[in-house]
Amino acid sequence: MIGSLKRIPAEAWPGLALLGAAALAMLIANSALGPAQQALLKTDLSAGFGAAAITLPLSGWVKNGLMAIFFFYAGLELKRELLEGALSTPAGAILPAAGAIGGMALPAAIYLWVAGASYPQGWAIPAATDIAFALGVLALLGPRVPVQLKAFLLAVAVIDDLGAILIVAFAYTGAISGVWLGWAAAAFAALFGLNRLGVRKIWPYAILALPLWVAMQNSGVNPTLAGVLAAAVIPLRDRTGGSPLHDLEHGLRPWVLFGVMPVFALASAGAPLGAGLMAALGHPVAIGTARGLAIGKPVGITLAVLAAVMVMRTPLKITIAQLFGVAAGAGVGFTMSLFIGALAFDDPALAAPVRIGVYAGSISAAILGLLIL
Repeated sequence: MIGSLKRIPAEAWPGLALLGAAALAMLIANSALGPAQQALLKTDLSAGFGAAAITLPLSGWVKNGLMAIFFFYAGLELKRELLEGALSTPAGAILPAAGAIGGMALPAAIYLWVAGASYPQGWAIPAATDIAFALGVLALLGPRVPVQLKAFLLAVAVIDDLGAILIVAFAYTGAISGVWLGWAAAAFAALFGLNRLGVRKIWPYAILALPLWVAMQNSGVNPTLAGVLAAAVIPLRDRTGGSPLHDLEHGLRPWVLFGVMPVFALASAGAPLGAGLMAALGHPVAIGTARGLAIGKPVGITLAVLAAVMVMRTPLKITIAQLFGVAAGAGVGFTMSLFIGALAFDDPALAAPVRIGVYAGSISAAILGLLIL
């Protein structure tokens, strides 16, 4: 048993942790503990004082608080890739960028074709990729997957995260409070000032990131974006040649991949499989989401990359079969799709179709990618 566990690639463990959390969420949702869990998630919790006091149900703290930490981590990863990683040169960014755009556009179009007439606000659900899960699927194949394939998937997923950030910022923002948005701007300006003054210690940034999140939460803009803004000002290098950004990203990685994301999955992934299962499976939201992830992602990424190769006359260093296989892996939306689904629909009756659709599409995409690769 221990020997078998040792043979599991390190890259696969975050995906397995998410899978375990999702399975536990499904077990709880379909057991006698289901009502108690839902009551717990609906329990209001307050923090702060005066005009800055925030009251949210526990599920809201998970969605807006914990996921802000995830977006902070994703922002660090994005900044590193843009400044010195695979996306730091035009040549390295063209094909992943084309793939990411195609992999967001076609799933959204498929969803709107299937469910747009009645539930258009869910268009972005199948447009997201879960980096941890997608890389975990590839890791299960070990050396049979070339390194350049994993690098391509990571680059596509990072740009996909940028797309998700923009979608959250512009598509799922409520009524705006100009006063609180002003306070958020002031907090970000202070963070930016720390960067320009050459402050390389992390704790001053952490102190100012908290009021930034509070201001964003009260402004009407999704507060998870505070994590991205805070990540943008973390210094890449210090005077000794070290990297505060690298150190922080490395330190946060286990907490995000084995803490934040599984907790979010545990709170958000459960779906009752009783009498309403067939209704959920046949719901337009579920069908549009599943088809978007399982069909739209691989086809959209593949066609967009091939089009970019033809236009730019850039050599494709992998086979079309490998490209389609890794593109199918990007169809594992899971955490990000569930997160966007929670933003898109407030109606509890739509929670099950969203989750069933994300499950069906992500599992189908993962199986397709594994079979091809």
